[in-house]
Amino acid sequence: MSDQYDVIVLGSGPGGYVAAIRAAQLGLKTAIVERENLGGICLNWGCIPTKALLRSAEVFHHMKHAKDFGLAADKISADLDAVVKRSRGVAKQLNQGVTHLMKKNKITVHMGEGRLTGPGKLEVQGEKGKTSLAAKHIIVATGARARDLPFAPADGKRVWTYRHAMVPPEMPTNLLVIGSGAIGIEFASFYNDMGAEVTVVEMMDRIVPVEDAEVSTFLEKALTKQGIKIKTGAALEELKTDSKGVSAKIKGKNGKVEANDYSHVIVAIGIQPNTESIGLEELGVKMDRGFIQIDDYGRTGANGLWAIGDCVPGPWLAHKASHEGVAAAEAIAKELGNKEVHPHPLDRRNIPGCTYCHPQIASVGLTEAKAKEAGYTVKVGNFPFIGNGKAIALGEPEGFVKTVFDAKTGELLGAHMIGAEVTELIQGYVVGKQLETTEAELMQAIFPHPTLSEMMHESVLSAYGRAVHF
Repeated sequence: MSDQYDVIVLGSGPGGYVAAIRAAQLGLKTAIVERENLGGICLNWGCIPTKALLRSAEVFHHMKHAKDFGLAADKISADLDAVVKRSRGVAKQLNQGVTHLMKKNKITVHMGEGRLTGPGKLEVQGEKGKTSLAAKHIIVATGARARDLPFAPADGKRVWTYRHAMVPPEMPTNLLVIGSGAIGIEFASFYNDMGAEVTVVEMMDRIVPVEDAEVSTFLEKALTKQGIKIKTGAALEELKTDSKGVSAKIKGKNGKVEANDYSHVIVAIGIQPNTESIGLEELGVKMDRGFIQIDDYGRTGANGLWAIGDCVPGPWLAHKASHEGVAAAEAIAKELGNKEVHPHPLDRRNIPGCTYCHPQIASVGLTEAKAKEAGYTVKVGNFPFIGNGKAIALGEPEGFVKTVFDAKTGELLGAHMIGAEVTELIQGYVVGKQLETTEAELMQAIFPHPTLSEMMHESVLSAYGRAVHF
């Protein structure tokens, strides 16, 4: 006899556990299946522990520049083992928090490998054997893993994925980072601050290629100034490892191939969805390069089967997964007869992106180039950190805030920032976009002084020729 539920969630990352909680809040009998750690990759091996590492690197960076603040910090050093230990402690604390949330919301947790065995049916292979579960609706939230180089798979010794880079067996001396997306750039920034020589290789013509071109240009200059070597328009031709290190052949944009030696390499070239061997094919689920195809609420097309998070089309971000989880749970509740719930589909135009390198990057909406490609006539505002009193007082005068508006309607199309704490500032523009604000409301809003947020106001004013402080 199978255990029967209204909803079963396969995977407990920030999409899965949030979906389970929302389903339980709506009165649905809910279970969650997890093969490793509650909280998934984000809490245990991704978003949170990496930010703990980066915080340590940030503090170390400030210590090295204490003299700039009239302070003395002599003979400072970094203990990589202690930094990693703190990071793992943060992850453990949050894992325990998710465990508490499952109990609080009366969600049954089944630990083990889950596999779909038919419509509304799931089998879990745990330590004590197999358990059969059944549900009116199943949400697949199995996430993704790092994509390997086909000719040099990660070994955890010399070739690392993000997961190895979070618990390094030793401190790299000369590190090669392949890929300049958020993961690659964050680890490049971390290990550079910790004292390694770092080289970043990117196939595209600029780093962080999904960001606005001005942000990419500014970041490359900032990282180069910090001592990081940047190679854009470059391709890795060959990678060989031995007990002493890594030898790499890199083809530059000029067509020449250079050979260099490194102590370690981090591969950050994208993700591979965890959708193999879980029974999706047998249920006729549509896939594209392994990613499950869904509608705006997470429906897969197979009756009663939903999918969210990193196993569906991107952007592959934790907050996007959580939002999808809520939308799916509410849509399920509505299908099961709840007339009080009103699910909303995900609006991909309003998903913010954040990269926690030094300086930080944050953005939402269309870049200037994408807005023009979409046919908009645009007004663009730009305000530099050097024009902001709080930024100067903090000793963080590097960066800018850029805003893109529809010249005809005043609609905020996009916002792009680089500099200190912009990952916190971006939410102001996200809320503005969600409320369909125009430049008029943003201009009339009162921003507190002295704050970094004043630059958001000034950037809007700049787009309309009204900037005050620059």
